[in-house]
Amino acid sequence: MKSAVLIVLTLMACTALAQPPAGSATVPITLDHNRIIIDVYLPLPDGNTKRVRGWVDSGDPDFWLSEDAAKLMGLELTGEPQDLGSLKYRMAKPPASIRVGKMDVPLTGIKEARVLLGSDSVARGMSAEINLPSTVLRNYDVLVNYPDREFTLAAPGTLHFQGQQSKMLVNADNGLAQVPAKIEGKSYNLGLDVGSSISFVFADVLDPLLQSHPQWPRMTGAVGNANMWGSEEEPKWQLARLPRVQYGPVFLTDIAVVEFPKQASDWFEKRAGMKTAGLLGANALLPYRVGLDYKHQAAYFEIGMTFKAPDFDVIGLILRPEIDGRYIIVGVADYQGKPSVEGVQPGDQLISVNGIRATGGTMGQAWSSLEGNPGQERTLIIDRAGKQIEVKATVQHFLAVPEDSKKLKK
Repeated sequence: MKSAVLIVLTLMACTALAQPPAGSATVPITLDHNRIIIDVYLPLPDGNTKRVRGWVDSGDPDFWLSEDAAKLMGLELTGEPQDLGSLKYRMAKPPASIRVGKMDVPLTGIKEARVLLGSDSVARGMSAEINLPSTVLRNYDVLVNYPDREFTLAAPGTLHFQGQQSKMLVNADNGLAQVPAKIEGKSYNLGLDVGSSISFVFADVLDPLLQSHPQWPRMTGAVGNANMWGSEEEPKWQLARLPRVQYGPVFLTDIAVVEFPKQASDWFEKRAGMKTAGLLGANALLPYRVGLDYKHQAAYFEIGMTFKAPDFDVIGLILRPEIDGRYIIVGVADYQGKPSVEGVQPGDQLISVNGIRATGGTMGQAWSSLEGNPGQERTLIIDRAGKQIEVKATVQHFLAVPEDSKKLKK
């Protein structure tokens, strides 16, 4: 009997230790195209709440809503429509708060919301109707648990972070964070952006490295997780794989990065408010539990997974998600000096992959159907000027790591 009581007390103690602290919420993550999607509850005019999907984005200070979400909350749109590429947005006064799990998240620091017009999401190819930007996250302790697919938001100073600690440089105006890093022995700052599906390095840093190391894998064309929004520039983006990056106290290997063009890097550095060389996105952070202690300007990295899934074993298309759910092919990446997919043209619409419909899905779902083992064949159905065409495409192993990569990392 005494043993049984002792066991029960021990289990209760372990359960208590496993509970998140008071004033916190831990919710499941859906990882879609490396983007963290969680449930968020919006306040409605009648006093009830509505569950929608939210995008956790530490790399964007702006607060975004879909037009559908703004209508649900009865928000009044103000000002003239502003251009956002081919889309438009208007401004609105944000709600007083939203809810994550059972935790109310006040939006007192957000002066205005940007409402994407004609949309049921905050970005094309996503399911999220709202984002949690850096201007909201900076008011909390944040834990992004990639291995266990969990997200925790807690009152400042209440989470007990695990793992290796690093200094985190936080812009006091907008909450954007940078972490001291080293590439090939040189020191830089790199943004910590869990909202980005891929990592970026400025051209003035990456170009000299690639010239000095011609053996490093590289390619042209934003395939896989580098295919972010399907902009006109993405078929021309330069990708490379860095054999080793020191990020704070941790050493990351074989990290795929996109080269930031000069005009983009100027804007990014101005927004960061400090000298920076780019950013590390989710593709580099997936094995870790990443803690963001904004109050004490510290980041934590706890390894939780040693297996590294292939990230660029894909069909070499570059896609543009449309606001109506269609996927337009904007380009094809080269493989070993020739187009990796024959029989498609820019402007074709991707209808399905091996019978899995692309239209209406998210970018993550579309790219899941385009992944596979190198050499596998996929049947693409595309629409060209109203006529459906069948195309056979092969999964390629892009950005292949050289066989002597172990020597490169020493």
